[in-house]
Amino acid sequence: MSRVLLGLVAAVTVVATGAAACAAPPAAALGSAPAVRPVVLAELPHDPTAFTQGLELSPDDPGTLYEGTGLAGRSELRELDAATGAVRRAVPLPGNRFGEGITVVGPSIWQLTWQDGVALEWDRATFTLRRTVPVDGEGWGLCARPGRLVRSDGTERLRFHDPVTFAETGSVVVTLDGAPVPELNELECVDGAVWANVWRTDRIVRIDPATGVVTAVVDASGLLDPARRADTDVLNGIAHLGGDEYLLTGKLWPAAFHVRVPG
Repeated sequence: MSRVLLGLVAAVTVVATGAAACAAPPAAALGSAPAVRPVVLAELPHDPTAFTQGLELSPDDPGTLYEGTGLAGRSELRELDAATGAVRRAVPLPGNRFGEGITVVGPSIWQLTWQDGVALEWDRATFTLRRTVPVDGEGWGLCARPGRLVRSDGTERLRFHDPVTFAETGSVVVTLDGAPVPELNELECVDGAVWANVWRTDRIVRIDPATGVVTAVVDASGLLDPARRADTDVLNGIAHLGGDEYLLTGKLWPAAFHVRVPG
């Protein structure tokens, strides 16, 4: 499903200390999973026209972010300066393909397409297309764990793929208190867990990929004030910055937020 993320530009604007830098009141639990509110550390500009579908910090260069954008005929793979958000380079997706989630695997970047039935493997050094491979079903979010990729397809199911061939190797249904959690969107793999935006909400869930059980819920509502939230879309986009710090943004949002997620 189409979604927007970072087209970051300009310098980081640090949020003032005091109430603005503190977390909102504790979030109400969603079922039995612990619920937390992110603590805002800084705000960065975000291109409100960028239809970003995936965001990931380079695993070997903390000064580099990779971004995948969407919309048929306008989709791109981009490299950003992590400090300023400036676009260093960008390459369009071939044809009229609708780009989706991305993830880095060694010298490659894998990029999903929404309903085109293929995934794209890019050479990370040159941003040239290595190959396209067939994929059954829709592509939404993508992240990499040791030895496998994790894909969301807009349902309650996470699907696992071989990181070399992209062959599907299994799947798991995501549940909270035994009930399925549908519309899983952008993904980020962090320390054995999978974090997922839940489409059309301000929630992010942390998932145990071995069982599919939701182990925590992040309530990110209120990150963007009501005046700036007008004419934007839902929260979407997670980039792990290290430790308990993340970059969060949303579709058509004019800002991205450097946050700490307690617990």
